[in-house]
Amino acid sequence: MALRIITDLSSTVLLGCVIMFSTALYPVDSYLYNNRYVGDQVFRIIPSSNIEVQAVKQLFQNLTVDLWQPNSASLIRENSPVDVHVGRNTTQWLRRHLHQAHIHYEVLISNLQTEIEKQTGYRSSRKRRSELQYDYEVYHPLEEIQSWMFEMNRTHPHLVDLFSIGQSYEGRPLYVLQLGKRTRPFKKAMWIDCGVHAREWIGPAFCQWFVKEALNSYQHDSNMRRLMNQLNFYIMPVFNVDGYHYSWKTDRFWRKTRSKIPKYHCRGVDANRNWKVKWCDEGASLHPCDDTYCGPFPESEPEVKAVAKFLRKHRKRVKAYISIHAYAQMLLYPYSYKYATIPNFNCVESAAQNAVSALYSAYGVRYRYGPASTTLYVSSGSSIDWAYKNGIQYAFAFELRDTGYYGFLLPEALINPTCTETMRAIKTIASGLLKKCTK
Repeated sequence: MALRIITDLSSTVLLGCVIMFSTALYPVDSYLYNNRYVGDQVFRIIPSSNIEVQAVKQLFQNLTVDLWQPNSASLIRENSPVDVHVGRNTTQWLRRHLHQAHIHYEVLISNLQTEIEKQTGYRSSRKRRSELQYDYEVYHPLEEIQSWMFEMNRTHPHLVDLFSIGQSYEGRPLYVLQLGKRTRPFKKAMWIDCGVHAREWIGPAFCQWFVKEALNSYQHDSNMRRLMNQLNFYIMPVFNVDGYHYSWKTDRFWRKTRSKIPKYHCRGVDANRNWKVKWCDEGASLHPCDDTYCGPFPESEPEVKAVAKFLRKHRKRVKAYISIHAYAQMLLYPYSYKYATIPNFNCVESAAQNAVSALYSAYGVRYRYGPASTTLYVSSGSSIDWAYKNGIQYAFAFELRDTGYYGFLLPEALINPTCTETMRAIKTIASGLLKKCTK
């Protein structure tokens, strides 16, 4: 049973009393990042041959770009879209060289600053139902999310426990909510984490949505009540707390943690390349300035180490691990680091198929599903591979909406449908845990 937090958090509790449901804590102007993205663009480039692949990689070596999809130039492939954020001073240079090489491209976002303003403007245009009612259809900064967690713990004492599993690099608490009826001490459990990569804001929004839906529907939804009575859900709304905070304050497209790397000016590690499973092999980088930097050693990041320690401790009860990411509209399962079939493939494949079908039933949004290595790309040191290696038979990574039109800037107006459909998928996976499925 998780320990309720009643000490050492007085300052946070006081903070929560002040800002619990304020949607005006961060006025819109504060997250425009001093107009740093005015004129920046997002290109979608589709190399149609190996020669064009090499040409695109060469172009990226000659200028600084922010790769959105895939997240490393080494993963660029023939006929696969490459989404890249380009600074305003280099857009014309890139256009010219793509034209000269006859490489197909289109501009997905013509002014990144404008899209950022749209993404965070929804809260100002929504009619507030109540100053005291938390709005799940806007994005929230870290302080608001953490205060909300305390409020969930306070108002639902029979179904919620709040606890910390450690501290981040910058000293922030790593909070987890345990949801479930206290029926017996050794219930099966499901872990869900969000916000591993800081710029994927729809992740933390979903984790909050999941908690809200689970608690609000407990009384009238027999399926949800059965899940909460027979399972515990461990929900970590913001895994990468330092990076998420930084993405609100300074760099909207920050991905990594914020740890300092000796002898380098670059900061941070990819928290989904830092796990102790085929660490720093294919799909991860040894260079600290790369977005897929694997870190100086496995579990070097206190955030990864804390979650790994918790899951190891509870490995006999945790039957499913789910990590929420964006974007691509995919449901992925092991292996990430190699092209091979997991031993319980039939069970996991069936669970994924059922989950994607349930998701589709909401709005007709299609998700691809399959092993991460073949469905997305090869990556080593990932959390789902680590979870599977450590005995969690059902390990999934969701890549939520969309497929690139908005990329990491999914508008707040799409939070509701995205979370509604994903909720159906998660409930389907959870229901499957209550049924027997052998290897």
